[in-house]
Amino acid sequence: MELNNTSLSEKAQQDIVLVEKAKAGDQQAYGQLLGKYRDAIYFMLLKMVNNPIDAEDLTIEAFGKAFKNLNQYTPNFAFSTWLFKIASNNCIDHIRKQRGSTISLDQSMDGEDSLSPSSMIQSDSPDPEASMINEQKIKMMRDVVTRLKPRYRSLIELRYFKEYSYEEISDYLELPLGTVKAQLFRARELLNNILKNTDAQS
Repeated sequence: MELNNTSLSEKAQQDIVLVEKAKAGDQQAYGQLLGKYRDAIYFMLLKMVNNPIDAEDLTIEAFGKAFKNLNQYTPNFAFSTWLFKIASNNCIDHIRKQRGSTISLDQSMDGEDSLSPSSMIQSDSPDPEASMINEQKIKMMRDVVTRLKPRYRSLIELRYFKEYSYEEISDYLELPLGTVKAQLFRARELLNNILKNTDAQS
């Protein structure tokens, strides 16, 4: 591919080449883009949320959104600019949701945090009705997870039910860390789609 936008830096033009390869289905190109910007995105988000676990999950979520919408990126400006904007906007939405409610019983299943059973209820006082609703949500989540393909099901179970770190999952499944994160993008996307369909039918 020829690059006509000479106003972009050499690094930005190299990114455009990687983006085009990724659009064509080159998994290595996705990995290279992830590797180039993962740390920078993570540290930016860490400053915003001041929580390493949230920052790590938001980093993965940002790349997931960027890769899912890669066709919307146009090389009129640097890929990194577009990526950082997605990450910061997503983080702002996350912060607003966190401030908006301390109990996530009615929270949309679209959010990263809502996938974790331990985060579904954040009330300090025990409430029998809330506990029952929470148990039903966890049961529904487990039922939905069983519909995923085995490799995706394993990733979701390890990450959200057993609460393994990305590194622990990598060791346990004997997969490269980048592969674990990339497949978790896809697993979460599939899970959210199933949840949306379930909500629509209920």
